Amino acid sequence: MKPRILLTNDDGISSAGLWAAYHALSPLAEVTIVAPAAQQSAVGRSISIFEPIRADEVTINGVRAISVSGKPTDAVIIGLFALHLDPVLVVSGINIGENLSYESIMTSGTVGAALEASNQGARAVAFSLQVEDQGDKFEDPRFYRRSFDQAADVVRDICQKLLRYGFPPHADVINVNIPSVVKRGYEITRLAPKLFKTGVEKRLDPRGRPYYWINGPLQADADEGTDVYAVARGAISITPITLDCTAFPANESLRQLFCSPQQ
Repeated sequence: MKPRILLTNDDGISSAGLWAAYHALSPLAEVTIVAPAAQQSAVGRSISIFEPIRADEVTINGVRAISVSGKPTDAVIIGLFALHLDPVLVVSGINIGENLSYESIMTSGTVGAALEASNQGARAVAFSLQVEDQGDKFEDPRFYRRSFDQAADVVRDICQKLLRYGFPPHADVINVNIPSVVKRGYEITRLAPKLFKTGVEKRLDPRGRPYYWINGPLQADADEGTDVYAVARGAISITPITLDCTAFPANESLRQLFCSPQQ
Protein backbone atom coordinates (compact mmCIF):
# COMPACT_ATOMS: atom_id res chain seq x y z
CA MET A 1 0.00 0.00 0.00
CA LYS A 2 1.09 3.54 -0.65
CA PRO A 3 1.95 5.71 2.38
CA ARG A 4 -0.70 8.23 3.38
CA ILE A 5 -0.18 11.99 3.14
CA LEU A 6 -2.49 14.65 4.54
CA LEU A 7 -2.26 17.70 2.28
CA THR A 8 -3.37 21.14 3.48
CA ASN A 9 -2.58 24.82 2.95
CA ASP A 10 -3.60 28.35 3.93
CA ASP A 11 -4.51 29.76 0.50
CA GLY A 12 -7.73 27.76 0.42
CA ILE A 13 -8.86 24.48 -1.05
CA SER A 14 -9.14 25.89 -4.60
CA SER A 15 -5.60 27.28 -4.71
CA ALA A 16 -3.53 26.36 -7.74
CA GLY A 17 -0.56 25.72 -5.46
CA LEU A 18 -2.42 23.11 -3.43
CA TRP A 19 -3.42 21.23 -6.56
CA ALA A 20 0.10 21.42 -7.98
CA ALA A 21 1.27 19.72 -4.77
CA TYR A 22 -1.50 17.13 -5.04
CA HIS A 23 -0.51 16.13 -8.58
CA ALA A 24 3.16 16.03 -7.58
CA LEU A 25 2.49 13.75 -4.61
CA SER A 26 -0.28 11.45 -5.84
CA PRO A 27 2.13 9.10 -7.70
CA LEU A 28 4.02 8.62 -4.40
CA ALA A 29 1.26 8.33 -1.84
CA GLU A 30 -2.41 8.15 -1.02
CA VAL A 31 -3.07 11.87 -0.69
CA THR A 32 -6.07 13.24 1.19
CA ILE A 33 -6.74 16.96 0.92
CA VAL A 34 -8.12 18.61 4.06
CA ALA A 35 -7.88 22.35 3.59
CA PRO A 36 -9.59 25.63 4.50
CA ALA A 37 -12.64 26.53 2.44
CA ALA A 38 -11.32 30.06 1.86
CA GLN A 39 -8.18 32.17 1.97
CA GLN A 40 -6.54 32.02 5.41
CA SER A 41 -3.12 33.54 4.85
CA ALA A 42 -1.23 35.08 7.78
CA VAL A 43 -3.43 33.51 10.47
CA GLY A 44 -0.42 31.69 11.92
CA ARG A 45 -1.34 28.91 14.29
CA SER A 46 -4.66 30.38 15.39
CA ILE A 47 -7.41 27.88 16.11
CA SER A 48 -11.22 28.05 16.09
CA ILE A 49 -12.42 27.54 19.66
CA PHE A 50 -15.35 29.98 19.76
CA GLU A 51 -17.30 28.65 16.79
CA PRO A 52 -18.14 25.25 15.30
CA ILE A 53 -16.16 23.89 12.36
CA ARG A 54 -17.86 22.48 9.27
CA ALA A 55 -16.07 19.82 7.22
CA ASP A 56 -17.72 19.16 3.87
CA GLU A 57 -16.78 16.62 1.26
CA VAL A 58 -16.32 18.30 -2.13
CA THR A 59 -15.12 17.21 -5.54
CA ILE A 60 -12.60 19.45 -7.30
CA ASN A 61 -10.85 18.49 -10.53
CA GLY A 62 -12.51 15.09 -10.15
CA VAL A 63 -10.83 14.53 -6.78
CA ARG A 64 -12.57 14.08 -3.44
CA ALA A 65 -11.39 16.60 -0.84
CA ILE A 66 -12.49 17.90 2.54
CA SER A 67 -13.30 21.61 2.76
CA VAL A 68 -13.00 23.00 6.29
CA SER A 69 -14.72 26.19 7.43
CA GLY A 70 -11.82 27.31 9.55
CA LYS A 71 -8.10 27.87 9.83
CA PRO A 72 -5.23 25.71 8.53
CA THR A 73 -4.71 24.37 12.06
CA ASP A 74 -8.40 23.43 12.17
CA ALA A 75 -7.98 21.50 8.93
CA VAL A 76 -5.05 19.56 10.37
CA ILE A 77 -6.92 18.76 13.58
CA ILE A 78 -10.00 17.63 11.63
CA GLY A 79 -7.83 15.41 9.44
CA LEU A 80 -6.02 13.83 12.37
CA PHE A 81 -8.76 13.54 14.99
CA ALA A 82 -12.11 13.57 13.15
CA LEU A 83 -11.16 11.74 9.95
CA HIS A 84 -8.48 9.60 11.68
CA LEU A 85 -6.22 9.74 8.64
CA ASP A 86 -3.04 8.71 10.51
CA PRO A 87 -0.71 10.10 7.82
CA VAL A 88 2.95 9.23 7.50
CA LEU A 89 3.52 12.85 6.49
CA VAL A 90 1.57 16.11 6.60
CA VAL A 91 2.36 18.47 3.72
CA SER A 92 1.33 22.12 3.80
CA GLY A 93 1.45 24.15 0.57
CA ILE A 94 2.45 25.00 -2.06
CA ASN A 95 1.96 28.49 -0.64
CA ILE A 96 1.88 31.42 -3.05
CA GLY A 97 4.52 33.61 -1.43
CA GLU A 98 7.69 32.88 0.48
CA ASN A 99 7.67 32.08 4.21
CA LEU A 100 11.14 33.09 5.30
CA SER A 101 12.60 34.35 8.60
CA TYR A 102 11.40 34.31 12.22
CA GLU A 103 8.89 36.93 11.19
CA SER A 104 7.08 34.88 8.57
CA ILE A 105 7.03 31.49 10.24
CA MET A 106 5.30 33.02 13.27
CA THR A 107 2.47 34.46 11.15
CA SER A 108 2.29 32.01 8.25
CA GLY A 109 -0.78 29.81 8.09
CA THR A 110 1.19 27.42 5.88
CA VAL A 111 3.89 26.92 8.49
CA GLY A 112 1.29 27.13 11.26
CA ALA A 113 -0.48 24.06 9.85
CA ALA A 114 2.80 22.14 9.79
CA LEU A 115 3.64 23.19 13.35
CA GLU A 116 0.21 22.06 14.53
CA ALA A 117 0.64 18.71 12.82
CA SER A 118 4.02 18.21 14.45
CA ASN A 119 2.69 19.23 17.87
CA GLN A 120 0.04 16.53 17.43
CA GLY A 121 2.66 13.88 16.66
CA ALA A 122 2.73 13.91 12.86
CA ARG A 123 5.79 14.58 10.72
CA ALA A 124 5.27 17.75 8.70
CA VAL A 125 6.84 19.77 5.89
CA ALA A 126 5.78 23.20 4.58
CA PHE A 127 6.38 24.37 1.01
CA SER A 128 6.28 27.99 -0.17
CA LEU A 129 7.01 29.55 -3.55
CA GLN A 130 8.64 32.96 -3.84
CA VAL A 131 6.65 35.57 -5.75
CA GLU A 132 8.35 38.16 -7.93
CA ASP A 133 5.53 40.64 -7.38
CA GLN A 134 4.33 40.90 -3.78
CA GLY A 135 0.91 41.87 -5.11
CA ASP A 136 0.50 38.29 -6.35
CA LYS A 137 -0.05 37.22 -2.74
CA PHE A 138 -3.31 39.13 -2.74
CA GLU A 139 -4.72 37.88 -6.05
CA ASP A 140 -7.17 34.98 -6.35
CA PRO A 141 -5.01 31.89 -5.65
CA ARG A 142 -7.08 29.82 -8.07
CA PHE A 143 -5.62 31.74 -11.00
CA TYR A 144 -1.98 32.32 -10.14
CA ARG A 145 -0.22 33.22 -13.38
CA ARG A 146 3.19 31.67 -12.77
CA SER A 147 4.17 28.06 -13.42
CA PHE A 148 4.34 25.60 -10.54
CA ASP A 149 6.39 23.10 -12.55
CA GLN A 150 9.72 23.64 -10.77
CA ALA A 151 8.04 23.89 -7.37
CA ALA A 152 6.11 20.67 -7.97
CA ASP A 153 9.34 18.87 -8.85
CA VAL A 154 10.86 20.08 -5.57
CA VAL A 155 7.82 18.92 -3.57
CA ARG A 156 7.97 15.49 -5.18
CA ASP A 157 11.72 15.09 -4.69
CA ILE A 158 11.81 16.21 -1.05
CA CYS A 159 8.77 14.19 -0.01
CA GLN A 160 10.04 11.12 -1.84
CA LYS A 161 13.31 11.34 0.10
CA LEU A 162 11.50 11.87 3.43
CA LEU A 163 9.23 8.89 2.75
CA ARG A 164 12.13 6.68 1.72
CA TYR A 165 14.77 7.64 4.28
CA GLY A 166 12.68 8.96 7.16
CA PHE A 167 12.32 12.32 8.84
CA PRO A 168 15.55 13.85 10.19
CA PRO A 169 15.99 13.59 13.96
CA HIS A 170 15.82 16.77 16.06
CA ALA A 171 13.59 18.56 13.51
CA ASP A 172 9.87 18.99 14.17
CA VAL A 173 9.03 20.72 10.87
CA ILE A 174 10.92 21.13 7.60
CA ASN A 175 10.31 24.56 6.07
CA VAL A 176 11.04 24.65 2.33
CA ASN A 177 11.13 27.86 0.31
CA ILE A 178 11.46 27.66 -3.47
CA PRO A 179 12.68 30.64 -5.51
CA SER A 180 10.46 31.84 -8.34
CA VAL A 181 13.20 30.69 -10.72
CA VAL A 182 15.41 27.91 -9.39
CA LYS A 183 19.04 28.67 -10.26
CA ARG A 184 20.83 26.56 -7.66
CA GLY A 185 20.26 23.38 -5.71
CA TYR A 186 19.28 22.77 -2.11
CA GLU A 187 20.81 24.76 0.75
CA ILE A 188 20.30 23.87 4.41
CA THR A 189 19.65 27.20 6.09
CA ARG A 190 18.79 28.96 9.33
CA LEU A 191 16.02 31.50 9.78
CA ALA A 192 16.83 35.13 9.07
CA PRO A 193 15.48 37.60 11.65
CA LYS A 194 13.21 39.48 9.23
CA LEU A 195 11.81 39.35 5.72
CA PHE A 196 10.19 42.79 5.62
CA LYS A 197 11.03 46.26 6.88
CA THR A 198 7.81 46.89 8.75
CA GLY A 199 5.99 50.13 8.05
CA VAL A 200 2.58 51.65 8.65
CA GLU A 201 0.79 53.90 6.17
CA LYS A 202 -1.82 56.27 7.55
CA ARG A 203 -4.79 57.28 5.40
CA LEU A 204 -8.01 59.16 5.93
CA ASP A 205 -11.48 57.84 5.14
CA PRO A 206 -14.11 60.08 3.44
CA ARG A 207 -15.16 61.37 6.88
CA GLY A 208 -11.62 62.41 7.76
CA ARG A 209 -11.00 59.59 10.24
CA PRO A 210 -7.63 57.83 10.12
CA TYR A 211 -7.06 54.21 9.25
CA TYR A 212 -3.86 52.27 8.69
CA TRP A 213 -2.24 49.77 6.35
CA ILE A 214 0.64 47.66 7.64
CA ASN A 215 3.17 47.48 4.83
CA GLY A 216 6.88 47.63 4.13
CA PRO A 217 9.42 46.56 1.49
CA LEU A 218 11.39 43.33 1.48
CA GLN A 219 14.74 43.26 3.25
CA ALA A 220 17.41 44.19 0.73
CA ASP A 221 20.09 42.04 2.37
CA ALA A 222 20.49 39.09 4.70
CA ASP A 223 23.34 37.15 6.27
CA GLU A 224 24.90 34.28 4.37
CA GLY A 225 23.49 30.96 5.54
CA THR A 226 19.99 32.29 6.14
CA ASP A 227 16.86 31.30 4.28
CA VAL A 228 16.36 34.84 2.94
CA TYR A 229 19.91 34.88 1.55
CA ALA A 230 19.55 31.49 -0.12
CA VAL A 231 16.27 32.20 -1.90
CA ALA A 232 17.51 35.62 -3.06
CA ARG A 233 20.35 33.77 -4.83
CA GLY A 234 17.97 31.31 -6.48
CA ALA A 235 18.65 28.37 -4.14
CA ILE A 236 16.00 26.14 -2.57
CA SER A 237 16.06 26.80 1.16
CA ILE A 238 15.48 23.89 3.56
CA THR A 239 15.23 24.98 7.19
CA PRO A 240 14.71 22.55 10.08
CA ILE A 241 12.41 24.03 12.73
CA THR A 242 11.86 22.99 16.32
CA LEU A 243 8.72 23.53 18.36
CA ASP A 244 10.72 24.12 21.52
CA CYS A 245 11.11 27.90 21.75
CA THR A 246 12.91 27.75 25.11
CA ALA A 247 15.87 30.14 25.24
CA PHE A 248 18.18 27.80 27.18
CA PRO A 249 21.19 30.19 27.29
CA ALA A 250 19.08 32.59 29.37
CA ASN A 251 18.43 30.04 32.12
CA GLU A 252 21.45 30.84 34.27
CA SER A 253 20.88 34.59 34.18
CA LEU A 254 17.27 34.07 35.21
CA ARG A 255 18.30 31.73 38.04
CA GLN A 256 20.65 34.36 39.38
CA LEU A 257 17.97 37.03 39.11
CA PHE A 258 15.05 35.11 40.58
CA CYS A 259 16.33 32.03 42.38
CA SER A 260 19.41 33.20 44.25
CA PRO A 261 19.08 33.80 48.00
CA GLN A 262 18.16 37.37 48.81
CA GLN A 263 21.10 39.47 49.90
